[in-house]
Amino acid sequence: MSEEIYNKLVRDNIPEIIASSNKKCEIKIVEKDELTELLNLKLQEEVSEYLESNEVEELADILEVIYGILDSKNISKEELEDIRIKKKEERGGFKEGIKLIKVLSK
Repeated sequence: MSEEIYNKLVRDNIPEIIASSNKKCEIKIVEKDELTELLNLKLQEEVSEYLESNEVEELADILEVIYGILDSKNISKEELEDIRIKKKEERGGFKEGIKLIKVLSK
């Protein structure tokens, strides 16, 4: 019998998916501090996967992790969207593709 060690946060249905393929897995339900740490690691993992592939599907994974972070902080998607809109109104978005080369001071 072979064994693969993961020790990482996975989506909620993964244990069922593993069981449906006639395999067994060991899981642990983590608490707040460990969840925050694991979500941050998962975010790094998903961002790296997107940067390697440039696939939109990876952006969906990033968004799902962000939703998990919001949930763990008891922040709604609407609250996040309000923050995003406020920042966009104050500082703009990234639509125009502006690259800042340098700032000169007197």
